[in-house]
Amino acid sequence: MAANKEPNAIVPLLSRALHRIRSTPPRIIASPATQPRRAAVAIILRVSPPPNYVFPASPQSADGGSPTNVPVPTLTEFFQLDWVNAPGARPEILFLRRERPDGNDGGRMSGSGPNTREAHVAFPGGKTEEGDEGGLYTAMRQTWEEIGLDLAEQSYTPIGQLDDREITTSLGKRLLMILSPFVFLQLTPQTTPVDPSPGTTLHWVPLSALLPRPVGDGPRWSTVSVDASSRLAPRHSTVMRILVRLLVGSMKFPAILIPVSPYPPPSLPESADEKAIDAKRARVEAAGSAPSSLKRDHSLQFRARRSQDEETLKLWGLSLGMTLDLLAHMAPPEARRGAGGAALLPPDAEAELLRVPVMAPSLASVFPRFGYPDVNFWIWVFGKRYRAVIRGWEASVRAGGTNDRRINWTGSALTTFYAAVRKALVVVIVVRAILVLLGLFLGGWFLFWR
Repeated sequence: MAANKEPNAIVPLLSRALHRIRSTPPRIIASPATQPRRAAVAIILRVSPPPNYVFPASPQSADGGSPTNVPVPTLTEFFQLDWVNAPGARPEILFLRRERPDGNDGGRMSGSGPNTREAHVAFPGGKTEEGDEGGLYTAMRQTWEEIGLDLAEQSYTPIGQLDDREITTSLGKRLLMILSPFVFLQLTPQTTPVDPSPGTTLHWVPLSALLPRPVGDGPRWSTVSVDASSRLAPRHSTVMRILVRLLVGSMKFPAILIPVSPYPPPSLPESADEKAIDAKRARVEAAGSAPSSLKRDHSLQFRARRSQDEETLKLWGLSLGMTLDLLAHMAPPEARRGAGGAALLPPDAEAELLRVPVMAPSLASVFPRFGYPDVNFWIWVFGKRYRAVIRGWEASVRAGGTNDRRINWTGSALTTFYAAVRKALVVVIVVRAILVLLGLFLGGWFLFWR
């Protein structure tokens, strides 16, 4: 057994969250006729047993893989297993780092983009394709294509879906697609073999690195800088981009620093990994109904990819919002009715963005601040409706313990916040243009008429 004898406080919180997600219907956003595109991601969780935990002997399958005749536990039974509740067991969440995010959406599903060089993480997933049976199928298919992980195996169980999210551009004015996050739980202590696509690395991150004290280690907040001209100026107008960059500056998005885990993911022996990968590919590719896109390039050698440098990854944007949605389900009822959500906020969010108590961390933690203080001031001036949305969320949570399913709180916050941003930027640009003209006038008067 592990040397740590303290009880694991995160496992009961994770159990509460997953049971709550399974029993709570998600808020589904219908795609408008003008923009029918949808996407889905897989949020994959596991409990890593203590390094020194000794499992009882069990019969093995003929190919040396997973044990045979072992019944699949239910969600409740899983959290009653000895190795799950053993001191030192570590609940973890899977993030990916893509060296080159999907260029079709500019990396927005990952919370990334082509205008930042930050090392970011995301969830496996992608766009819904013709023939997909639904969002759940899309998440499972994209996970298989990207990292070779078959979520249809008995080692994994789908928990449920978090609320849909809108992916927008042009400061929230244009809808790109609807994103559906699905939560999965690994039921076995050993992670099944994976085969990431080139340029993709896997990072199992302990939930303790994301949860506030005293339960976790406390999230380490940082920022991600994005060139504001990439969001406001025409793509092919160099002059306008330079002008906007000078007038507006940069956008700073809140981010959580993700440590690169020093622990290799628990897995089967290498020979068993190779056999399992080959058997999995043969089974999928032999099925006539399987899309051709599921057929990955053959690679007999299992590649356990890990980051070779010591850089710190950052979780931000949509991925941060979905992660905080999950963590909010882990809060005890008394924290959800109080100000417990503020512990999941960046240090300056309450003062600069809301100036009201926070109950919905994901609503506030994904919106940017600007590099110039006057831009943030005018956003606050025009942000009355945005603050009203947050108060409405607060009232809903305090009244019933869950948000009002009839209201798209995330979409309303997104719309009202970026409406305030657009008004603020107009005022800032006009004021600065006046100051520039006034400066030119005074300079000309000083030189020629004095």
